[in-house]
Amino acid sequence: MADQPESYSHPPQSGILARIRGVAPTLTATHSRIAEAILADPATVAGSTITELAERCGTSLTTITRFCRELGLAGYPELRLALAAEIGRTDSRPPQDPALIAFSPEDPMSAVLRSLLVTDLHAMEETAAQLDLAAVDRAVSALVRARVIDVFAVAGSAGVAMDLQLRLHMIGRPCVLWTDVHNAICSANARDHRDVALAISHTGTTAEVVEPLRIAKERGATTIALTNFPRSPISDVADIVLTTAAQDTPLRAGAQAARHTQMLVLDCLYIGVVQRTHDASQRLHATASDALVKHRLPNR
Repeated sequence: MADQPESYSHPPQSGILARIRGVAPTLTATHSRIAEAILADPATVAGSTITELAERCGTSLTTITRFCRELGLAGYPELRLALAAEIGRTDSRPPQDPALIAFSPEDPMSAVLRSLLVTDLHAMEETAAQLDLAAVDRAVSALVRARVIDVFAVAGSAGVAMDLQLRLHMIGRPCVLWTDVHNAICSANARDHRDVALAISHTGTTAEVVEPLRIAKERGATTIALTNFPRSPISDVADIVLTTAAQDTPLRAGAQAARHTQMLVLDCLYIGVVQRTHDASQRLHATASDALVKHRLPNR
């Protein structure tokens, strides 16, 4: 059974806005109106009664309660607490002005740099707040036990996946990145209960990634998905679902927007593996570094 959002193990105050954005594409029209009202003005909703929110959204009290339960919350009081906690966290940092995430041809590079810094830091903070650490722990355990680790990723997600593959190789973990769907399917077909398949897709809808993960699951491998949208198709074929909280911006959409948040989660997995295999990992890392010294040019 996948670690789906219906059974959140992190506290309700963790990343509630990111959680709402993550499930937004799968919400009904009525629930979408509620989500939009919350995302547009979380502070007002945190201070509103359930009746006030229902009137604002043109819906019933029962529907508001159902929406809360769809987020894994007990009810509206818990939603208000979660929103208040998140507002308290964000009050200490500069507001994310929408103007900061848009670029114009006239912008100086200093403005571009600040925009990138604000959006990336915000996305990483939200990812950390909503990340299910129990799921991360299960993923690390699976990676440590794995005979073979297959990683499926394409396009922008392949860049962060390659970094993970190289680092795991350096500490002796048998990890292979597949970016071609035909090769990925062939490798997935050869997996069994001793193996792990990790798929990375920002949208969770990339067929070239979802299909090999599905095959690996059918063959008995432990399957892990890293996505921004926990109710996307990739989650249906994953035993463990890890989520990011990136937001698309005008010039950075999809995997481009998610790159730093994906790397944050993959760093957690890598460090977790190193912690559990510390002596062997340290030894292999040191000997690999020594072996690579002769390939470095001297400094001037």
